Amino acid sequence: MLETDHFLDIDDLTTDELETVIDRAAAIKAGEDDVTLPDQTLGMLFEKPSTRTRISFETGMTQLGGHAIFLGPDDIQLGHGEPLSDTSRVLSRYVDAVMARLFDHEDLVEIAEYSDVPVVNGLTDDAHPCQTLADLLTIEEAFGGFDDVEVAWVGDGNNVGQSFVIGAAMVGLDLTVSTPEDYGMDDDVLEQAADLGHEPTIVDDPKDAVDDADVVYTDVWISMGQEDQRHEKLAAFDGYQVNERLLADSDAQVMHCLPAHRGEEITDDVLESDRALVWDQAENRLHAQKGLLVELLDA
Repeated sequence: MLETDHFLDIDDLTTDELETVIDRAAAIKAGEDDVTLPDQTLGMLFEKPSTRTRISFETGMTQLGGHAIFLGPDDIQLGHGEPLSDTSRVLSRYVDAVMARLFDHEDLVEIAEYSDVPVVNGLTDDAHPCQTLADLLTIEEAFGGFDDVEVAWVGDGNNVGQSFVIGAAMVGLDLTVSTPEDYGMDDDVLEQAADLGHEPTIVDDPKDAVDDADVVYTDVWISMGQEDQRHEKLAAFDGYQVNERLLADSDAQVMHCLPAHRGEEITDDVLESDRALVWDQAENRLHAQKGLLVELLDA
């Protein structure tokens, strides 16, 4: 059983617990663990639309013998009509766990504060810890572990990147980050990684980040809700596209959490190449989240 009541950030888990969740996910994926969650219900709150988050959680609960309920912004009074605290109190009397995909991280914190059941972060503007679980499972599968694996993050220091920085530090990955000026990882994220003993190396030139990397990881430059920044960000990120030219001197494999804006942060030829771990990474959302749910619910 995990010490934490909720999974709002990747470091809500201890380092040992993170490894336990990843190991459990791998065992479930391999068919070596037939754990189930019979008659248990996951309430899924969505402010933001999603492909992978909804399908992976809903399918995961079905495969575990439980049930998931999709609750979109038009289905319940999430933040309008009644306080979040009231919604959380009532919801947690109906379901066994809550997954929330929201804009404001503080809204997630409030839901967790008033919930009597585990709350899982399916994404906020600050963090995407479930994606990090899938990322780490993918790297472990591809390289047999985390020792001596060098990863480069190229692009925006966004919510996915910030969760990954902390997760990478927790498992001891050697991480290099290359982002444009003013679009880097938050200072407190870098400080957390340093406290864990694995602060990433920061470089300006993405070429310097990828040349010795085993994995190059990127994500969209313009996240949902940032459409008004499109022109500004496309100019700032010139030269940070993951393409064959950037990877010309590298044998690195490539990760992307999807959806990809093909032709912006990554090109078709890279995404469709043998380098891409992207599809394993997407599948591993399912297995990683099943591992998390069974650990959170003490199955």
